[in-house]
Amino acid sequence: MGVLIHLFVGLHIIGIAALLGGFLTQMKAMGRGTARFVPGMLHGAFTMLATGVILVGLNEADDHHVNTVKIGVKLALLIVILGLVYVKRDDEKVEKGAFGLVGLLTTANIFIAVLWT
Repeated sequence: MGVLIHLFVGLHIIGIAALLGGFLTQMKAMGRGTARFVPGMLHGAFTMLATGVILVGLNEADDHHVNTVKIGVKLALLIVILGLVYVKRDDEKVEKGAFGLVGLLTTANIFIAVLWT
């Protein structure tokens, strides 16, 4: 079970890397007001959601303690991220505020995962 959990942690990290990487590649465009949500950001967010749900299930099945408050906060942030990216995925350019919010929430999600023990 441990190998399976580690596999999904790796996939979860790939998802967050896709989301954050998409944001970082568009930062220069954000300064010009032409940033857009690239498909990799949406795929990364969905990957995070799917692997996160699977990780909670696997950890529960393996009798590991799951901090449900932490998971709830991370899920709430991810739902906001997914909502923004999904709704504005076809827009030629996204407002600086909405784009910056996705980057801020993604970064917050990373720090919550790492620092909240």
